[in-house]
Amino acid sequence: MTYVLLIVFLTLALTFDFLNGFHDSANVVATAIASRAISPAKALTMSALANLVGPFLFGVAVATTIGDEVVSSEAMTVAVAMAALVSAIVWNILTWYYGIPSSSSHALIGGFIGAAIAGYGLDAVRVEGMEKVLIGLFISPILGYLVGWLIMRTVLVIGRHLPHSANQFFMKSQWATSLLLGLSHGSNDAQKTMGIIAMGLVAFGIIDTFYVPSWVIFLSAGAISLGTAFGGWRLIRTMGAGFYRIRSIHAFSSQTGSGLVILGSAFLGLPVSTTQVISATIVGAGAAERLQKVRWGVAWNIVLAWVITIPFTCLLGALVYLLLRLVIH
Repeated sequence: MTYVLLIVFLTLALTFDFLNGFHDSANVVATAIASRAISPAKALTMSALANLVGPFLFGVAVATTIGDEVVSSEAMTVAVAMAALVSAIVWNILTWYYGIPSSSSHALIGGFIGAAIAGYGLDAVRVEGMEKVLIGLFISPILGYLVGWLIMRTVLVIGRHLPHSANQFFMKSQWATSLLLGLSHGSNDAQKTMGIIAMGLVAFGIIDTFYVPSWVIFLSAGAISLGTAFGGWRLIRTMGAGFYRIRSIHAFSSQTGSGLVILGSAFLGLPVSTTQVISATIVGAGAAERLQKVRWGVAWNIVLAWVITIPFTCLLGALVYLLLRLVIH
């Protein structure tokens, strides 16, 4: 029975990871596709490969935050981890179906908190770890907007003194900026699954203390890469055309800003929402050119999804945990 439960747990974790890549592929490739710098097939292929390589390059600081610093050791149980995964999977499927860019990270954290509180009370949530998580999740979109705005303004000022042919530079440079964004996405988002799996391995008694085995890194990187390769086209349309008509200059600015913010967060061990960061940098780049350029109604819909994700998945995680505890017992 234990081995069956372990297989179910690993399947849920890798399903979440696959959906994370499928859901977030829109973030990574949408602007490159919308600006016609890279064809959809090439953009998704490059992003998938970057997501595969990224987790091996930049350490496991985010995985440690998710798996070892958010809930107390008492609450690091199989039921809590599985409930968090189920709630995040349900939320990802719902938001993909309706074409709403939302945060897999918010969904996972919300499910984690709800399940831990349902099983072990408020004391199960570790304040220090939650502070780090919340700083990463809520400050990063604001930082993304500011960085996107700043890069775009800089490009506009410099661009006044450049010939029209400079547009080719912004088109071709998106191969590099898209690669940076793919690597940063893989390094941050795949680590969330690594942290959950490593926590589960501790709960199962397979490893004595928290660490991320090499095979966990490989499986997590492979699952998110595969999900990215398939691409969530409903969300790509929203990200690539929903805010405004994206040109190469906007794509270059938003990709560069997003990659820097996400990669910096990965080094600091801060789990961030790539959806929110990239959405914010796209909006920031558009607003830097002209405030009226941005379709603010679309942006506010994403903010609304951002606000309700954690409460919804927190409640769902608690309900799933209570059901799972009965089944597992």
